[in-house]
This record gives sequence, structure tokens and C-alpha cells, in this order.
Amino acid sequence: MTPAMLGAGVPALLLAGAAALLGFGLVLAWMWRAIARDQRIGERMLEVQRAAGIDQVALPWSPQRLLLRGLAAIGRVLTGGGILSGRTVAELEQTLMAAGFRGDRALAIFVGGKVLLFLGLPLAAAIGLRLAGAGQTGWMVGLIAAAVGGLLLPDLVAKRLRKRYLKELERGLPDALDLMVICSEAGLALEGAIERVAAEIRPANRAVATEFALCGSELRILADRRAALLNMAERTGLGLLRRLGMTLAQTLQYGTPLTQALRTLSAEMRQEQLVRFEARAAKLPVLLTVPMILCILPTLFLVVAGPAMLQASRLW
Repeated sequence: MTPAMLGAGVPALLLAGAAALLGFGLVLAWMWRAIARDQRIGERMLEVQRAAGIDQVALPWSPQRLLLRGLAAIGRVLTGGGILSGRTVAELEQTLMAAGFRGDRALAIFVGGKVLLFLGLPLAAAIGLRLAGAGQTGWMVGLIAAAVGGLLLPDLVAKRLRKRYLKELERGLPDALDLMVICSEAGLALEGAIERVAAEIRPANRAVATEFALCGSELRILADRRAALLNMAERTGLGLLRRLGMTLAQTLQYGTPLTQALRTLSAEMRQEQLVRFEARAAKLPVLLTVPMILCILPTLFLVVAGPAMLQASRLW
């Protein structure tokens, strides 16, 4: 292939890559929105079940549900057939749980979505490359990039969602503990306080409400209340939740005052947040050094050396 042909194929390759990335983003956003919507509907139906005593609630059929069922079927074949190792499955489950995606179908839908993107993105890239008239090198690079992107980018998106979910938890935990203090002072037991906080804080912080609702349900179901409290940390891997679970477990075991323990833990969390903010603020001078060099020093040199340069140009 000549350099001229290679140069002509570069814009076509870029156009095909941009089209493939745009298609990937649209499909992925639609999938995550459908999964989140299905999860919210499931949570509401479970609340209806508990309130009305209904054994099963039939969710309405929709194209999104049909697609999710198909993806879940593909994912179950891969996860249950031994194609994926147990360690890989455990890591994916932990990542999805920490990102806020719960349920027995979350992992299957995620794996099925990866398979769909792994097969669909190269097809979309092939269509784009065909329309752009790319050369042989462009076809090879475009198809490989689309396949790798369809395989790896869902993991990157899941990790980013996990990071955002954990940040939301860290931000809302001190407020949740303050609400628990109010509930405990009002005479509510631990289970009632956790469920009340989950209901009240849901409009402000959905992540904390979800974790507290799950913890309250496990406290009522499991025989070992300590295990129910520690499961909050196991689901997310967050150190603050581990400390909260240990504190509540020790309170139940030794009979120490719950209000005092919650106040102390809330104050410690707020102090740690303040320390993190101060550390980020201390990094600002270093981070601003490069913008100052690029934006201020050229102007300073122009003001200082400009007259001398003008005088020198007149002498010449």
C-alpha cells in the first residue's frame, strides 16, 4: 500500500472509529438505563409484595425486558458452563454489587451484554468502514479496535460506576448516622432505625438508602445479626461501612449505648472527609503551576521584553 493510499485511508478509519464509538456509547447507555429501570421496578414490586402479602408480582412485558432476558440467558450459559473461571465470576459479582447492581441476573446480563457488544461493535465498524471505503489496513485496525473495545469498555464503565457509587456512599454516611442517632433517641430499635433512615434518606442519597434497606431486611431474616451488619462491607468493600458494621455489632454484643457510638463514628467520618478536602486543597498550588506557566509567563515575557525587542528592531 502506497503512502498516498494510506493517507487517504486515515480519515475513513477515523470516521469509522468515531461511528463505532458513538454506536457503542448509545447501546451501552440504553442498556444501563434499561437495567436500572428494571431494578427500580423490581424494588417497587418487592415493596408491594411485602405490604400486600402477594407471593408473586408479574412485571409488564416490554422490548427492554425481552432483551434483558436474552442477555441473561447468554450470560448464564457462559457463567454456568465453566467458560469463565470462578475467580473471574467472583470479581465481576463484587464489582457489580459495589456499583449498585444487585440481583441474581445482574452478572448474567452484564456478561451477555459484553458478548453482544463484542459481536455487535465489529459489525457496526464493518458497516462504517464499508461506507467510508477504507483500505485493508483500515479494515484490520478498525475491526480489532472494535472487538477489543466491545470486550473491555464494559468493564471500564462498570468500574467507573462502582467508583461513583462508593463516593456517593461516603458522602451520605455521616448524614445517615445523624438520622440514626435521632431514631435511636426516639426509642426505635436497631432494625427500625435502619429501615426508617433508608426510607427518609432515599430522595437525597439512593446508594445509602439501598444499602440500609438491604441491611434492614437481612437483620429481620438472618439469625446472626452480626453477619447481617458485616454484609454491608462485604457487598461494597468500603472501609467506612466495615467500621459501621463492626461498631453496631459490638454495640449489640456488649450492650454499649448505640447513640454515643453513632455520634462518635459520625464525627470521625466527617473529620476524615475534612482531612481529604484539605489534602485536595493542598495539591492545588502544584496543579496550578503548569497553567500559570503556560498562561502568565508568556504575557510577562511579552511585557518585559517587548519594548527591548521593539528598540532592537528599530536599530536594525
